[in-house]
Amino acid sequence: MTDKQLSVHIGSLADMGERFVAAWKSIEAGKPVHADNVTFVDLQSFMTAMSPKRLELMRHLRREGPMSIRRLAQQLGRDYKSVHSETSLLIQTGLIARTAEDEVRIGWDRIVTELDLAA
Repeated sequence: MTDKQLSVHIGSLADMGERFVAAWKSIEAGKPVHADNVTFVDLQSFMTAMSPKRLELMRHLRREGPMSIRRLAQQLGRDYKSVHSETSLLIQTGLIARTAEDEVRIGWDRIVTELDLAA
């Protein structure tokens, strides 16, 4: 079994557009696209999203599997309101997802971050 990987890019909207166009061209050519990508427009946005508490939350979801936000808060021993707020932010950024059963889940085993120093 191979690890599922999320590529997190810190760069411009133009960079994100280039990845989108490349994926689109691959699909048009009949080639599969297996890349999961999230782009943050600056390092501060990324660092805000990846606080130590949120990273702990993501690791817990990866280890334990999908669950309700209430159950997640209980298992982490944290306040429901703060866990709800953090999961909402992580969903908006694409780092975690909501299931059809209204649970939260993480769909990868590894997050690889790329920071373009020339940008």
